[in-house]
Amino acid sequence: MLALTNCKLIDGTGGPPLTAATVLVNAQGRIETVGRREAVTLPPDCQVIDITGQTLLPGLIDCHDHLTSFGYDLMGRWGRAEPRSTRALRVAQVMDETLLSGYTAIRDCGWLDIGYKQAVEQGLISGPRLQLATSPLSPIQGTQDRSSPSGHHQPASPDPNLPRGIADGVENVRAMVREVVRVGADFIKFFNTGFGRETQSGTTRSYTPEEANALVDEAHIHGKKVACHAIGGPGLRTAVEAGVDSIEHGCLLGLEPDLLKMMADRDIYLVPTFTVFTFHAVHGNPHAQAEAGEFRQQHIDTVQQALSAGVKVVAGTDAGGWEHGNNAKELELLVEAGMTRMQALVAATGWAAGCLGMEDRIGTIESGKLADLIVVDGDPLAGVALLQDKERIRLVMKEGQVYLDRISSG
Repeated sequence: MLALTNCKLIDGTGGPPLTAATVLVNAQGRIETVGRREAVTLPPDCQVIDITGQTLLPGLIDCHDHLTSFGYDLMGRWGRAEPRSTRALRVAQVMDETLLSGYTAIRDCGWLDIGYKQAVEQGLISGPRLQLATSPLSPIQGTQDRSSPSGHHQPASPDPNLPRGIADGVENVRAMVREVVRVGADFIKFFNTGFGRETQSGTTRSYTPEEANALVDEAHIHGKKVACHAIGGPGLRTAVEAGVDSIEHGCLLGLEPDLLKMMADRDIYLVPTFTVFTFHAVHGNPHAQAEAGEFRQQHIDTVQQALSAGVKVVAGTDAGGWEHGNNAKELELLVEAGMTRMQALVAATGWAAGCLGMEDRIGTIESGKLADLIVVDGDPLAGVALLQDKERIRLVMKEGQVYLDRISSG
């Protein structure tokens, strides 16, 4: 048994913090007891870690990342920029860095194959618990279809665990969902609008209502949630009406209040991903810069409208491709968009676990949950930006196993 004691506890539910708290973790890697220090009896031979003056939180969750992405150049996106062995080791390093930054769970929304998840679960490498989309889906000319400016088609993936992901028509879409499920996808991701392309903007619809309905239906038949990239316009409406489980980005969602009500009624999550658009607004291609700049204020307004409508807004960076290991930047941006600091923390803990369908296991500090816990030096309710300072992440625990301990080492 392990006790973390004398801390300020933010439990991920959005409730008020608990001062002078103690959390007991059992040998099975689960939370045994949570309470004020004087109300918790420490069993004999219990290891005690005194974290006076520090804050204990659930492990953080990023609901939209791309751990295998390292740039937006075509060779990198085609997987031809370096040997696969080098790429695999680079991804493993990123996964370790991400875990040590306090992120104990990642929903990877594309191009990470099931082998990485198996490697983490088997202890071959260290990293967050992973929920994988493997290959996202889109039609021909959609975002998954990465043709070169000269018209050359994207080469077939050398990895049999990453299907092509490009499908047109109801039957082909259903078949591609089955193929992605077959290679081990935990959820289905598809693109229903574009972004930053001359031929596909954020309001260009990718799939017809019939195709989107078939995709969502087939995914749900197999017990898989559906995440949809949709920024605005007909593609966004088609996705919400089809019954997806989360909208990724949704920057123009606030322009259609009836969709917000539909999302709230159907418990569809919103993952706004401010982090990636701050990049594109400055460093993206000319089309991406223009789009990101044009919808920035509406993106911010959308988050406030979504919260008012009862939509759960959760944290996701979409940052793969330009910045890894600073996932907590999204929390700062959510606060800048008008969320309270507590709302931003819940967006990366309790609500985020719900988006992953893992709310019965992670996301909050409650008896019976897996002991995914972090200790930080300072109070995130005084400023969430401190979570970006890796030196202030003092302890990281996933399922009861300690991966980082700066407390015992002084």
